[in-house]
Amino acid sequence: MTGVADASDALLDAYSQAVSGAVERASPSVVSISVQHGPAGARRRGRAARGAGSGFVLTPDGFVLTNSHVVHGAREIEVAAGDGTRRGARLVGDDPETDLAVLRVGGDGLPAIALGDSRGLRVGQLVIAVGSPYGFECTVTAGVVSALGRSLRSGAGRLIDNVIQTDAALNPGNSGGPLLDAAGRAVGVNTAAILPGQGICFAIPMATAQFVAARLIRDGAIRRARIGLAGQTTRVPRALVRHHALAADGGVRVTSVEADGPADRAGLLTGDVVVSFDGSRVADVDDLVRLLADAAPGRRVALVALRLTEAVRLTVEPA
Repeated sequence: MTGVADASDALLDAYSQAVSGAVERASPSVVSISVQHGPAGARRRGRAARGAGSGFVLTPDGFVLTNSHVVHGAREIEVAAGDGTRRGARLVGDDPETDLAVLRVGGDGLPAIALGDSRGLRVGQLVIAVGSPYGFECTVTAGVVSALGRSLRSGAGRLIDNVIQTDAALNPGNSGGPLLDAAGRAVGVNTAAILPGQGICFAIPMATAQFVAARLIRDGAIRRARIGLAGQTTRVPRALVRHHALAADGGVRVTSVEADGPADRAGLLTGDVVVSFDGSRVADVDDLVRLLADAAPGRRVALVALRLTEAVRLTVEPA
């Protein structure tokens, strides 16, 4: 019995060390965000609506990543670091369709968070959420990746594909904070929880967040083409990869097609696996999102999909 107890203590120590080490590395980059809504002067009259959320420093020169629903429409935004420093922030751009936003705060040499590879996540992997639920700054919860490839409807009504599901507890105020791996790297942006369910929480994958953040920093907004489908990342059998000389062993399995949308008119069917768009490989949902953001609406492009074992070549006109 003593040996079993010692082994359990050792496992607990390893787990505790992983969590505490990850938090120590990432927490200096995590911020609390408070916002004021309402017309000018509403704050002085006591009529301003207040909101709060979390975020994290993306670059040393002051770009901060958070959720769109935390800051959308805010008149005033203030960012508080873990050391108590408070700074005013301005909205660089937000994208309600992926529920992501970028802020800018003053200062140089800010502690930017390390970024991880969300594409390498595995179900059952340890993940850690850091944020300010209900105003309790730098609150830490831990859990596992419960599922990958989920779809979540954003506040704008669009389905966000390839979302991470986790049982690391999220509460109001966690929105916009980082989801960390065991090394303290951000692999997702915490965005939602199913209430009153327990342990059903979601994060936007870091691969999506990096792409959207880069566009928001460059352009202030994202204008994307759409083809009218919902999909999830899937693996392609090795035999089909070899037979069709595919550039990757993954693709986007079509889970639904919008009636009379561009994909429907092109002949794409539920169950097809998209592997190429406009001559570029589609290995996962993030690839397709990136290619659609680069596509010009109204320009006809080639799309290749696997239908059972056959490669189907279609022409789609993004809207």
